[in-house]
Amino acid sequence: MDGMPILSSAPSRAELIDHLVRTRIAGDVATPRDNNLSHYRKLANGDRHYWLGLELGDRWTDEQDVLAVMAERCGVVDDPEHRAGQDTIDPELTVDALDRMAVVLRKAAEGKQRVLFATGHPGGLLDVHRSTASALRAAGCEIVVIPSGLQADEGYVFQFCDIAVLERGATLWHTHSPEPMAAILDGLAREGRPLPDLVIADHGWAGCAGQRGIDSIGYADSNDPALFLGEAEGTLTVTVPLDDHVVDPRFYDPMTAYLLAAAGLTPQP
Repeated sequence: MDGMPILSSAPSRAELIDHLVRTRIAGDVATPRDNNLSHYRKLANGDRHYWLGLELGDRWTDEQDVLAVMAERCGVVDDPEHRAGQDTIDPELTVDALDRMAVVLRKAAEGKQRVLFATGHPGGLLDVHRSTASALRAAGCEIVVIPSGLQADEGYVFQFCDIAVLERGATLWHTHSPEPMAAILDGLAREGRPLPDLVIADHGWAGCAGQRGIDSIGYADSNDPALFLGEAEGTLTVTVPLDDHVVDPRFYDPMTAYLLAAAGLTPQP
């Protein structure tokens, strides 16, 4: 995709859908079908690594039920006999979720809410979160500062560009674990500080916050079914379907611009 143009201003819905498909953020995504189904099966079999901090009980023990939700909310192929090869994310569903997210962001800005950002995908989504945090701060929101000295999963939890991340060995870590978010929320409680009104995150960071009753928005790939189940059950406020690590993080810029424009927020330098 060398030389692919990046839109410089907020795109229309049609322009964004075209961009999502061209960059494979949605449409024919890189995550293969067999990987998706493997994750759905492991979630249904009770592997908590795939629950992303949610408590799913015995409500999702049938892999086909998980597939049905993923077809409805993410846009994967709904044919259970399609076992390998290409799978999809419906770009219309991606933009629909961004529109729902924009409503939540507008409410947060109007209410000057406390918002916490976190990512387990710093290589892909860090700047999406950073841009959103900057716009909400400019609108009067408080971006929650996490306690110092937090540890989880043999690493350190700290903030980089307003975004909570997990660090190990001087490297920002890709993690699905809910433990870093649990460390933040427990740390805030120990210090007697208020919890966030809203969490915007992904992976176990979003799932943990939603499970604890905090309004939570999560970005999720087609092989991360738990957050979509969480939205279906009302535990997560919004789950946005997308490939969460495309080849160039700048490909997410038009999506972020669309989101901020839909929320009535002003992008910041």
